[in-house]
Amino acid sequence: MNYAANTQNVQHVGGNIDDFGMDTISLAGPLEAKLAAVKGAGFTQIMLSARDIVGHADGLDAAVAAVRNSGLRVTGFQVLRDFEGLSGHLHEYKIDIAKAMLDMCHALDCRLLLVCSSTSTHATSDLDAIAKDLRKLAMLAVPRNIKVAYEGLSWGRTINEFTTAWDIVCRADAPNLGLGFDSFHLLATQTPLEELEILDPSKIFLVQLADFMWNEVRSNEEKIATARHFRVFPGEGVHSEAMAKLVRALHDLGYRGDYSFEVFNDDYQQIPLPVVAERARKSALWLGEEVLRRSVPLPNRMRLKQNRTV
Repeated sequence: MNYAANTQNVQHVGGNIDDFGMDTISLAGPLEAKLAAVKGAGFTQIMLSARDIVGHADGLDAAVAAVRNSGLRVTGFQVLRDFEGLSGHLHEYKIDIAKAMLDMCHALDCRLLLVCSSTSTHATSDLDAIAKDLRKLAMLAVPRNIKVAYEGLSWGRTINEFTTAWDIVCRADAPNLGLGFDSFHLLATQTPLEELEILDPSKIFLVQLADFMWNEVRSNEEKIATARHFRVFPGEGVHSEAMAKLVRALHDLGYRGDYSFEVFNDDYQQIPLPVVAERARKSALWLGEEVLRRSVPLPNRMRLKQNRTV
């Protein structure tokens, strides 16, 4: 699907896209401009990158105020990396980092912290040790009323598919620890969609959606480069059919949580924010109307496409 055309001078009239949200990492510029672009495109929620908060020119308090004043609900806060499986002073260091991120998450009135599986060569591959560390993190989050979503990176050292991430979540057995699911990593590892059947939908805490422009990524280096620089919004890449099947499968499984567009794209950092936000909006329209609501009609909810004029 080509979303490049007609991205400006679009009048938004009505429509409910509350199921979908953008991520600040997809946009260039200061935090306030990102929030305004997302709100202006009709979204009601935003996934926040820690860099956008701590990098605010006027400090943390000003960043928190900007988020609260935006009227956008915070989908989640990211990302804690290379946390689990460490020992000694490295473990203690990461505990301190985790506490700081949880404090920021709480200040933002955010109820979800995203944690990516470790890529560190210093981390153990012992699954029980990994689960123990994540349970400890989840317990640290309890007093702040925060959930922890654990995501398996496709280039993770030990945990590199959602199936193994789910195993860790089950081993840890903490009520506020669940799965963070990223479509990019499913596509990159080519994990069979049938594996979704092992999941408990109530323990899927977040689904992040993104596509890319080539059919497969063969090496970890290519996975990393694509994931961090060349993602596109759902419907813009070459995996539209797979994306549609994934979203339908998650819905059929019983998932009713948030969908966030996690799109790292160097090109999008060089074009106006409203243009990028409009591309994301069109992706939400496609998923909401053509994928979810066509296959699962929801007559009591407002249709996304209503009297749009270009």
